[in-house]
Amino acid sequence: MSDLSVVILAAGQGTRMRSRLPKVLHEVAGKPMLQHVIDAAEKLSASAIYVVYGHGGDTVRSSLASQPVQWVEQVEQLGTGHAVNQAMPGIPEHHTVMVLYGDVPLITDGTLKQLAVAATDGLGLLTTHLPEPGGYGRIVRDEEGNVLAIVEEKDASEQQRTIQEVNTGMLAVSAANLRRWLDALDNNNAQGEYYLTDIIASAVSEGISVRTVNPGAVAEVMGVNNRVQLAELERDYQRRQCEELMMSGVTLRDPERFDLRGNLAVGQDVIIDVNVIMEGDISLGDGVFIGPNCYLRDVTVAAGTRINSHSVLEQADIGADCRIGPFARVRPETRLADKVHIGNFVEIKKSRVATGSKINHLSYVGDSVIGSGVNVGAGVITCNYDGANKHRTVIGDNAFIGSDTQLVAPVQVGAGATIGAGSTITHDTPAGELTLSRTRQKTINGWHRPTKKTD
Repeated sequence: MSDLSVVILAAGQGTRMRSRLPKVLHEVAGKPMLQHVIDAAEKLSASAIYVVYGHGGDTVRSSLASQPVQWVEQVEQLGTGHAVNQAMPGIPEHHTVMVLYGDVPLITDGTLKQLAVAATDGLGLLTTHLPEPGGYGRIVRDEEGNVLAIVEEKDASEQQRTIQEVNTGMLAVSAANLRRWLDALDNNNAQGEYYLTDIIASAVSEGISVRTVNPGAVAEVMGVNNRVQLAELERDYQRRQCEELMMSGVTLRDPERFDLRGNLAVGQDVIIDVNVIMEGDISLGDGVFIGPNCYLRDVTVAAGTRINSHSVLEQADIGADCRIGPFARVRPETRLADKVHIGNFVEIKKSRVATGSKINHLSYVGDSVIGSGVNVGAGVITCNYDGANKHRTVIGDNAFIGSDTQLVAPVQVGAGATIGAGSTITHDTPAGELTLSRTRQKTINGWHRPTKKTD
């Protein structure tokens, strides 16, 4: 909508959050509330998005510096009408202005598109019905159902307070009309502020129709004033995502115990067990199984792979038909080919593992290149750090690394080589041969363990 300007109000202090962090930067699904609103506004293809900021402004701007918005400071907090007016100088007369709020994060672009349409020949107003409308401005209508005004609760009569249709604060109207009405506002009310809602009465007095739009779900228009409300919206958002995933064919063992804090692309017949958290960009191929209590961040998992319980995977690419965990940690820059096994209590970091290799028990592999068909025994460690720099370990195809081996990098193990259990390998080993480093076993008669000295 090239003739649309969006104004997002984000200047509130949010004292009830009891936080040093500006309210609009508190997160829902791992993303600041204000970011959610900007994302919804971007889907409208608006000509410009203005964010009106105040309290904690430097923090808000720096946190969202990459966003395609124009920042407008509200130096004095004189009400919503005053806040919107700060953005008006940059908005052309022929534009439609849509007003949104940075602490109402679940608003959808679908609802906003309806709001824009409602403003085509008048003023579009987003309202909803609440069984307990305390704290909200009430929508006052005449006998024929036409909107007459919005009355804030502190200024409402007893009869008006029984009205269940409430104002969400979100509206859309022509810039020319909005500018004129804002300039005419006064602060003769209980709060001593310039209310944006007073423009409704101005529109009615000029014979301009006020058309109301309702959201698809009440959660879309719920704002956040404290951490209880923040947690409620988190669950609403997660529930919405779970429903979309299940409708697309994903099996969620318990939707109430799954959190998605990013973007998830899935194939067919994906199964996700309980207490799984996913962040960033995740891709799961056909038939992937994610066991309980797993954490994935920025991970691609190919078809048929099984990630067993209590595993942590970050910034990694996992091939098809792999087996990960339980209790495995796959760290950033790890690339696993197909049919790789990473077993219990194995940590792997910044390494490439080729097809069919296995690291099944209690091992650490870092800064390594491992060929195909390799078996890494229990307790194997690649000693990749010398105290100042990291070094690489290279293991050739079909090598066998015996249990409790230390590979002191930089070192290469030849293809088909066998390393005897308990060895410390400090030099390259030849292909196809057995290499080990052990002293002859002996018993020292009469030796005693040290005892603790007493004072």
